Amino acid sequence: MKPVLLLACLLLPLAGPAAELPHLRAQGSAKQLIVDGQPFLVRGGELGNSSAEPDYLRRFWPKLKAMNLNTVVAPIYWDVIEPAEEKFDFAMLDGLLADARAHDMRLVLLWFGSWKNSMSCYAPAWVKADQARFPRAQDSAGRGLEILSPFHPENRDTDARAFTALMRHLKSVDPQHTVIMVQVENEIGMIPEARDRSPEAERAWAAPVPTALMDYLAKHRASLAPELAATWNAAGGKTAGSWAEVFGSTPASEEVFMAWYFAAYVQTITAAGKAELALPMFANAALIRPGYQPGQYPSAGPLPHLIDVWRAAAPALDFIAPDIYFQNFSHWAQAYTRSGNPLFIPEALRSPEAAVNALYAFGQLDAIGFCPFAIESNTEPAAGYLAASFDLVRQLTPLLAEKQGRGVTAGFLQESLESKQPQQVRMGKWIMRASFERAAPPQLADGLAVVIGAENSALAAGGRAGTAPAGGLMIQLGADEFLFAGIGLTITFASTEPGSQAGILSCAEGRYENGEWKHLRWLNGDQTHQGRHVRLEPGRFALQRVKLYRYR
Repeated sequence: MKPVLLLACLLLPLAGPAAELPHLRAQGSAKQLIVDGQPFLVRGGELGNSSAEPDYLRRFWPKLKAMNLNTVVAPIYWDVIEPAEEKFDFAMLDGLLADARAHDMRLVLLWFGSWKNSMSCYAPAWVKADQARFPRAQDSAGRGLEILSPFHPENRDTDARAFTALMRHLKSVDPQHTVIMVQVENEIGMIPEARDRSPEAERAWAAPVPTALMDYLAKHRASLAPELAATWNAAGGKTAGSWAEVFGSTPASEEVFMAWYFAAYVQTITAAGKAELALPMFANAALIRPGYQPGQYPSAGPLPHLIDVWRAAAPALDFIAPDIYFQNFSHWAQAYTRSGNPLFIPEALRSPEAAVNALYAFGQLDAIGFCPFAIESNTEPAAGYLAASFDLVRQLTPLLAEKQGRGVTAGFLQESLESKQPQQVRMGKWIMRASFERAAPPQLADGLAVVIGAENSALAAGGRAGTAPAGGLMIQLGADEFLFAGIGLTITFASTEPGSQAGILSCAEGRYENGEWKHLRWLNGDQTHQGRHVRLEPGRFALQRVKLYRYR
C-alpha cells in the first residue's frame, strides 16, 4: 500500500460508535483521568518545541516506546495549521495521529497559539505583521513587546477561531480519542514588567474590578490561596473599586490584574474548543525562581498563588499544571494540589531524578501524569532509569487506580541532596521511616552478592557512585501488608501501639502481570538484614511486598 493511502486509512473513523470521551472522574480525594472507560496514568514525555513534525519525529518513536511511554505530549503550532487566514492545513496533526496509533500511543496536544513562554512566537506571520489589527502589549516606555495583548478581542477571537477549527478537525478524524487531553496556550505570562501598559490595559487598570472576580473572592474568602488573600487584605479587603483600590499598586496586585485578563482570554478559547470536542483541557505555568518578583518571571500565569483568579476567570479549564525544572520538586508538585486541583506535570526536568519524581507524584499526590521535557533527546543513564520507573507504573496502574484518593498510598523523595533525615510516613498503626541511598551498588560487598536483574544491570553500570536516583512509592494492601516500589530506599518500621515493636513477617520481591502479583523470591535473610529493614537497593528499581507483625 502506498504511504499516502496508508495514512488515509489510518485516519478513517472507526466503524461503529465512537469511543467514550476521555474525562476526569472523582475518586475519594483524588481525580482520575478516564480513557476508554478505565483509569489511565499518563507515562508521558513532552517533545522538544521543534520536534513534533511527523517526518522529523518518526525516527524517535521506537526510542519513546523503549522508555515505556504510553503518551506523547506534542505541540501544535498555530502558524503551521493556519498559514493564511482561515486557510487551515492539518497535515501535521494527521501525521501525528497516524504515527501515534501505529505505536499504540496516546497524545496530549499543546496549543501553541497566542503565547508560548510568554511570547507570541507561534502566531502566524499574518498576525505578527498586522499590529494595528492585532495589537501588542507595551512596556512603561510605550514600546511594543513580542506579546499579543490580552486586552484586544481581535487577538482573542482570532486565536479562538483557529483553536475551534483544530478541535473540529480532531473530532472528525479521531473518534477513538488518540488525543486524551489538550493544553491551551503554553506558559502564559507577562515579562519584563508586571503588567501591560498599552492604552487599553491602562483603561482596564483604572476600571472597576469585574464583579465576577469580586463575587468569587467573597464566596471563597476562607479558602483563598494565602498569597492572594494577603495582597487583598493588605489593601483593605474592599469588595469594590478599581484594581489599585481593591488590591493596591504593587507588583503583586498588578499580577492579579494580568492574571484575570489572561485567564479570561483563555476561557474564551477553551470554551470554544470544548463546544466542538469536550476533552479535558488545562493551562500550564513557568514557575518562579527564588526571590523573583512579578515581571522578572512570566507573571500572571496559572501559578498556585493565583489559582483562585484563574478558576474565577476560566472555569472551562479542568485544572492548572506546573512545568517543574527546579530541584525542590516536592514543593512545587504539592503546591499544585491546592483545593482539589488534580496534579498533571506536562513538563519536568529531563534528568535521572525524573524517574523517582514520577513515582513520588503518583504515590504521594495522586498524579494523573508525569512527562519529562524534550523526551526524544533523553540519554543514558536518565533514559534507562525512566524506562524502569515507568515499567513499575505500568505494572501498578490497576492497583494505583484502585487505591488513589483513599489515603493508602505515599511517596518517598528527598527534599534535597543535603537532607539526611529519614522521611517518615504514618499509615494505620504503622510508622515507616525511609532513608535514601544514591551510590551505585557494588557487585560484591562483605560476602553478600547483590543481585541485579538483566533489565536493570545497564543502569548500575551506567551510573557513577552517588549519582543514581533514590525514591519511590508505597501502597497499603491490608492492615499489616504494604507494597514498596522504587530504588535506593531503606525502610524501617515502628508500631504505634504502646509497648509493641514492629517486625517483618515476610518480604518478597516480584512483579505484577495483568494486575496479578507474580512472586520472584523471598528476602527474609541478608536482604532485610535479618528482619531489621526493607531495602530497595540503589541502582535498581524493584517491587517488594512486606507483611509486618508486632512483638514485645
